[in-house]
Amino acid sequence: MAENTNIVLQDQDDGRGRIEIAPEVLEIILGIAANQIDGVYEMRGTLANNINAWFGRVNRGKGVSVKIDGDNLVVDVYVYLNYGVSVPKVAIAIQQTLKEQLLYMTDLQLDEVNIHVVGLVSEKPSQKLDPSNLFADDDTTETEDGTRN
Repeated sequence: MAENTNIVLQDQDDGRGRIEIAPEVLEIILGIAANQIDGVYEMRGTLANNINAWFGRVNRGKGVSVKIDGDNLVVDVYVYLNYGVSVPKVAIAIQQTLKEQLLYMTDLQLDEVNIHVVGLVSEKPSQKLDPSNLFADDDTTETEDGTRN
């Protein structure tokens, strides 16, 4: 029989039973909370996450790893940040938000929240493409009457 890795939230002795939560659920809660922090571009995923995303299946827990070490709950978060943000400020905001969110939703205390910044993503200038003029030179423009400058 496989080892039960669920976390017991409550164990009632009065016959009401117990409440357990899987670590994967914690990863989803923490992944959603981390994605909502200003300055976070996206969470790091795996090849399997990327393939699933192509098929429309979103893994909300990607980039988050929950470890149970005895009585300690340790989380590793792997993020890409927007270029130009203060990395320490965003990392501290992630740590505080994840601790608060997990406490609010599950009444569990995080002992450690380790933030791993795996990359920075710069904003690329958007270029508007004209489908009827894909191979035009960049330095020429077309005027309203159809002539080129």
